[in-house]
Amino acid sequence: MKRNSRLSVALHVLLHMAERAGQPMTSEEMAACAGTNPVVIRRTFAGLREAGIVTSTKGHHGGWRLGRSLADVSLGQIQEALDEPVLAMPPPPESPGCLVEQAVNRQLDQAVLEANQVLARRLATISLADLAAEVGPMRHSAHGDQDHVA
Repeated sequence: MKRNSRLSVALHVLLHMAERAGQPMTSEEMAACAGTNPVVIRRTFAGLREAGIVTSTKGHHGGWRLGRSLADVSLGQIQEALDEPVLAMPPPPESPGCLVEQAVNRQLDQAVLEANQVLARRLATISLADLAAEVGPMRHSAHGDQDHVA
């Protein structure tokens, strides 16, 4: 199983946005923070904008901003806005007619479904403020007060 990289990218960028104290970030700046492409940022953050987690404005002084305080946004809300499971199964079966593969896939699919439900409940209990509080002390001890660029 692979982990959902959209959630990781979104969380990474949202915490960098929080450090900007309300100043907008362009898609290009956000992409540089996450080591990805601005198009990926725009696609990922579209759902977050619809959920009111972020706002965006066009133009010379435009960009993306947090739409709510860090304490008012849970990781579960972010995941829900991204509209895809955190844990995903591998690609479709190679031998769809094989009864053994069908049995294995049924059981694995059920296990992933249950794991996603447990994970969703846990993510609902963690706020962006919780993550930011954890990052602050780690940044100062690990990097000697240096900012993390990517």
